[in-house]
Amino acid sequence: MCGIYGITEHNPKFIENFIDICKHRGPDGSSVWHNDSITLGHNLLSIMGEPGNATQPWTTPKGNKLVYNGEIFNYYELKKKHKEFTDTSGCDTELLAWGLDKFGLAFIDEIDSMHGFAYYEVDKNTLTLSRDHAGVKPVYYAEIKEGLVFGSEIKGMLDKVPNSRTMDNLAVSFMARTGINALRNTFFTGIKKLLAGETIVYDIAKKKIVQTHRVYIRPTSNKQFNEQEFRQKVQKTVEMCSIGRRKIGVFLSGGLDSSMIAYELKQLKGEANTFTNRMKPNVLADEDYNSDANCAGILAQQNNFNHKEVVMTPEAFIDSWDDSVYYMEQPVYNPSMSMYCSTNKFLSDNGIIVTMAGDMGDEILAGYPKYWKMKNPKWLEKQIGKTEIKSWDDVLRLWLNRIKRPLQLTDKPISDDILIKELHKCYSGELWNPNDPIGSHMALDCVAQVPEEMFSRNDKYGMAYSMEGRFPLATKMFMQYCLSMHTDLKLGPSKNDTKIFIKKAYAGKLPVAIINKLKTGWTVPVGHWLTTSTSTKLTKFYNERTGEQSKINVTKASQKAGKALIPAWIVSDWIKKYSMNR
Repeated sequence: MCGIYGITEHNPKFIENFIDICKHRGPDGSSVWHNDSITLGHNLLSIMGEPGNATQPWTTPKGNKLVYNGEIFNYYELKKKHKEFTDTSGCDTELLAWGLDKFGLAFIDEIDSMHGFAYYEVDKNTLTLSRDHAGVKPVYYAEIKEGLVFGSEIKGMLDKVPNSRTMDNLAVSFMARTGINALRNTFFTGIKKLLAGETIVYDIAKKKIVQTHRVYIRPTSNKQFNEQEFRQKVQKTVEMCSIGRRKIGVFLSGGLDSSMIAYELKQLKGEANTFTNRMKPNVLADEDYNSDANCAGILAQQNNFNHKEVVMTPEAFIDSWDDSVYYMEQPVYNPSMSMYCSTNKFLSDNGIIVTMAGDMGDEILAGYPKYWKMKNPKWLEKQIGKTEIKSWDDVLRLWLNRIKRPLQLTDKPISDDILIKELHKCYSGELWNPNDPIGSHMALDCVAQVPEEMFSRNDKYGMAYSMEGRFPLATKMFMQYCLSMHTDLKLGPSKNDTKIFIKKAYAGKLPVAIINKLKTGWTVPVGHWLTTSTSTKLTKFYNERTGEQSKINVTKASQKAGKALIPAWIVSDWIKKYSMNR
């Protein structure tokens, strides 16, 4: 896992500075290559081979240049398939370089990966930027007078992109309306991101994008569920994601997805290093905020995991607050970002280099109660004015209503009709399956919600402490398998009958407490801590940071752990941290 950077001009000084700003992404080395047309940079976190064998920018067999951030999980399978490929380094960078030279963009369809890469074809004078099918790894870019500038993070290009410290009203409006910004625009005017599965080809001489390519995992609903086959697929995807020579740590939430992954990793490797959060003081209100930790402890003891609890207190929340805002780069609608940042640091301090998590399980296995609600005509009518989801436009309109309390982040919010048009530009009807409308919504969640809400924070906070994050449930193979089964197979008669596949396949393997556990979030109860004045230090910190916002009725706004209050606080501090103009 690494960082990639570039600009379509001869400017090594700029790229060297970009690398230095993002040096946390790769402590094992850095390098810059340039000619008169382009400058490319890379910093390295070595996972597969020895650091000396994986130096980038990489020169391909045809003399092209590649900078690459990620892993090819079917690396060994592709080596067997392509007998003509000669492996001299033991790293997947060499395979990717060879495949792009030989097959062009078609090779992207072959790899099962998480990736962000830039591939410069010298003779054509073109630059290809690509992001993996699930959007695990980020790639940001901007078209400027010099041409194109890009990188794995935003912070290093801000001063190169005119007006970038002015908030983009489209991105802000979309985030205010939905809780996340799933559009191509970032919060920074002029800076965009590749969407999940997106590849663009940029003509350096003409200074324009001349070709695009998109990989979609479609919901086909043409397969039946088989318990034995399901577990075999889980075992396979965990094995694929465990490649490399570095120590692996699992974020064990106590839910079904991460428990299943930790269980299979222990079966495969003979050990599992697991980590979970415990709240201190705990809160027993809308939920027991330590119920996840309790279930994780049962599983860990039952399977003899190397298990550690990461205690989250109001003081620890404060200590990681500023880092969580800075490293995340863009605001998110989540009160637990400080805890996520702190937990990643804890794993790094304990020698972990590769992390695993169960993200995307809810989206491919119908884990959210909202999917069950979509079967209810009355509920749908309240959401979109129709009793059935009959079109891709209906899916988009329903998706726009994903949160109950939109934030007030802009004085000039953009209308729903325009937001839906922009959403359609980013996610076309290729994900629509009229035989499984709910499955179509799940497929959209996979590429719009998960990259922005889960993968982004893992990349930002993991790489802040030089760790690579992997998601076994988001491999191309496993996503295709799960989305090939109709939603009706995944949901039971009540809203708590979700994740049926895991419950059936892992009955007797996972503890009953986990199998029967109701859905809860991996959430820090900061709102409750503020409400009950648990920590005068936290209350003082909040009041000092929010100023006029502190006059908000905290008791009312902080219900359910601060889901309405804390995001506004995050945005306020983000504006200050990045010197943004509204």
